[in-house]
Amino acid sequence: MASVIQAFRFALDPASAQDAVLRSHCGGQRYAFNWGLARVKANLDQRAAERTYGTVADGLTPSVSWSAYSLRKAWNQAKDEVAPWWAENSKEAYSSGLVNLATAPGNWADCGTGRRKGRRLGFPGFKGKRSGLSCRFTTGAFGLTDRDRRHVKLPRIGLVRTHESTRELARHVERGTARIRSASVSHRAGRWFVAFSVEITRADPAPTRPDTTVGVDLGVTSLAVLSTGETVPNPRHLESALRELRRLQRRAARRVGPDRRTRRQPSARWRNTQARIGRLHTQVANARRDGLHKLSTRLVRTYGTVVVEDLNVSGMTRNRRLARHVAGVGMAEPRRQIEYKATWSGVNVHVADRWYPSSKTCSACGVVKAKLRLSERVYHCDACDLVLDRDLNAARNLAALAQRETSSPSCGATANEPDGNPRKTRTTRATGTTTGRPAPTDAGQRRRRKATAA
Repeated sequence: MASVIQAFRFALDPASAQDAVLRSHCGGQRYAFNWGLARVKANLDQRAAERTYGTVADGLTPSVSWSAYSLRKAWNQAKDEVAPWWAENSKEAYSSGLVNLATAPGNWADCGTGRRKGRRLGFPGFKGKRSGLSCRFTTGAFGLTDRDRRHVKLPRIGLVRTHESTRELARHVERGTARIRSASVSHRAGRWFVAFSVEITRADPAPTRPDTTVGVDLGVTSLAVLSTGETVPNPRHLESALRELRRLQRRAARRVGPDRRTRRQPSARWRNTQARIGRLHTQVANARRDGLHKLSTRLVRTYGTVVVEDLNVSGMTRNRRLARHVAGVGMAEPRRQIEYKATWSGVNVHVADRWYPSSKTCSACGVVKAKLRLSERVYHCDACDLVLDRDLNAARNLAALAQRETSSPSCGATANEPDGNPRKTRTTRATGTTTGRPAPTDAGQRRRRKATAA
């Protein structure tokens, strides 16, 4: 058994009056966020202006705290003046906006100091009316109801009907194995959702084959190739919807869209077409997520050890020829799902190093090729004459990686692996005006002349 924090999300079916109240709460959250951000930016700009005047540090305007407690305290003192309508919504609507604001500058500061990994974040900006609608409740009357399994309870909104049954979560709550911590309401693609953050005690079954290891090689042609020889086909949900997506985008181009320069408002037909485009994207994302969940659950419940690769997905999406196909597969999602599901079932997850040559290494003798083009889909070993599918060869190498002990610092080094990275041929362009490549500044061009006899 493992006690984890898990989210249960349900689609809502609110009435017209409830839809207006939900939008009001999300608008209050956005208003509190913008109010606090304006307060913080005004303080930072004032202190920056005072520094240009030569004011010493002790004479600067006192800095405004970014903590959630300080922002809530300042909001409670100013809400009657800046938002006299604040009593129409729950206090949690404004608190959630201030909590989000307290997190955003901290993430921005951590990116500058290097304490936060990932892409660099900028300073938080103001939220517009067209931004995503969301609101979070941490206190008050929220959760499931005793009335039936088709309603949820939210503060100041009341009972809201759901499109699906809440039976699974309700049974956990009745048994005492789950406790609802918070509820987050969001609006995506024309539909309202509520997500409950639940502290739940899970008792997932152990894998049926705990002593086996499987290597998973993700790809574009096939969704995944397993070391057992199984090939999981790529359903290509995005490619199937491209025809309809292009048709809707051409229709939207013929409508009257918004123009910021002239402040032109979009037409109703343009908004309806954009809503249909959003729903189509949502359908594709849901189908993709469903397939990945089924694959990751099957792997975790079958094998005792799963080996995956540490792929540079963000770098792969920079390739304009592969970006759409890589994004359509969702290569970063299988690893994330396998890692958190493995903790529930007690499965070992081994992540191969990003530079481990799984495709270039022969799964039979361990010889590493110096070069292997992406167009070569069949692996030919020059040492042992092995002929095998490229992806299956990589999956077998991944499975063998978890079964042997590495003796060198680089993950997956073999006895036949050369020292360092294999030498690659460098292509150097000529210098000059035609190519646009400047000549090196440290050395001039040398000419060899024949020695002539005097």
